[in-house]
Amino acid sequence: MANDHPTSKSNHNRPNLVRRTPFPASVSQAVGTPLQPAVVYASPDASALDDQYEGRAAGYTYAREGHPNADVLAAKIDALDSAPVPGIVLGSGMGAISAVYLGLLRAGDHIVAGDQLYGRSLRLLTQDLPRFGIECTFVDAGHAENVAAAMRPETKLVLVEVVSNPTLRIADLDGIAAVTAGHDALLMVDNTFTTPRALRGFDHGADIVIHSVTKLLAGHSDVTLGYAAVADPALRQPIVDAAVTWGLTPSPWDCWMAERGLHSFDLRFERAQRTAGLIAEHLGGLAGVEAVIYPARPDHPDADRAAALLGANPGNMVSFRISGGRAQANAFIRGAGEIPFAPTLGDVGTTLSHPASSSHRGLTEQGRAALGINEGFFRLSVGIEEPNLLMDELTAAVAAARAVP
Repeated sequence: MANDHPTSKSNHNRPNLVRRTPFPASVSQAVGTPLQPAVVYASPDASALDDQYEGRAAGYTYAREGHPNADVLAAKIDALDSAPVPGIVLGSGMGAISAVYLGLLRAGDHIVAGDQLYGRSLRLLTQDLPRFGIECTFVDAGHAENVAAAMRPETKLVLVEVVSNPTLRIADLDGIAAVTAGHDALLMVDNTFTTPRALRGFDHGADIVIHSVTKLLAGHSDVTLGYAAVADPALRQPIVDAAVTWGLTPSPWDCWMAERGLHSFDLRFERAQRTAGLIAEHLGGLAGVEAVIYPARPDHPDADRAAALLGANPGNMVSFRISGGRAQANAFIRGAGEIPFAPTLGDVGTTLSHPASSSHRGLTEQGRAALGINEGFFRLSVGIEEPNLLMDELTAAVAAARAVP
């Protein structure tokens, strides 16, 4: 009988490799934030799970409903934004905007939006939301009276970018906040370009503040995340519910990476902004550059408003227009040395974008022209390289474009 199961004793003594092993106890703690990629969390019993879901105890259940790395990241952005209510991290900037719409709007509602927005924001408002019975009116957000004229009894939300993408126009934020307050509508501010270092939306009457964390906040083009925060606690849960139901929540890995990126955010912002001012001045002196758009320049169409809202923080984005059409644009891109031609912004390295072929390609040529975007229009997201290196590359790029007949 003893030989019937010769391996039973050795199997019994082997460790169970399937069972999870907690970290060893330690009187010291990790200096870096731990990464916790768990999808699910075990609770002691059903009553403890009830306590979590019903708000009597803090805890996690399923990563789509929240996880520690998202909360750590949100708390840091909350501090930057002086958010009155804890913010929510989403899977992308568009995910953040979509969660707000899905959570707070319904069929028959109306939105007023700035007419110079990120291309996907424009698509969402013009092609997707109308399928759900939500209409949008676009106006020049540089003048609050335009917003006031577009308001309807069914207007529930006004969306503006503080600094528009990619034309860098400045919204009349304080005036628009007064309009929305008078009409009992919510003001949603996309603060991606400016970040809380230049402007805090809640200080200017915003009800909802949005960030594409993918950009300057994370800063390394290696995560895709968004963030939404509200001033009224009653608005938060509907947005959370929408994000969880529609699967808009983020991965722990991206949150962990973005939190690490925030460690250098202040330094990156200051260096890139300082270089952007030098680049704008340099481009303005090059033959073949027809116009330079930068909020700190005295020839910016909204220079006074930019100074009032942004003060000494005009940001790291520079837009400009060169002479010619697609042939000259292609020559400029190929001649720009090692500046990546990529439809992104906020990276630690400088990137070049051509809105007509990327972010705003969905618009007609006439629609782009109405925004001031043509084939010679470029947007530069300035990074932290040596300014002279960038100036040399841009000089060579302009020369290459001018050489095209």
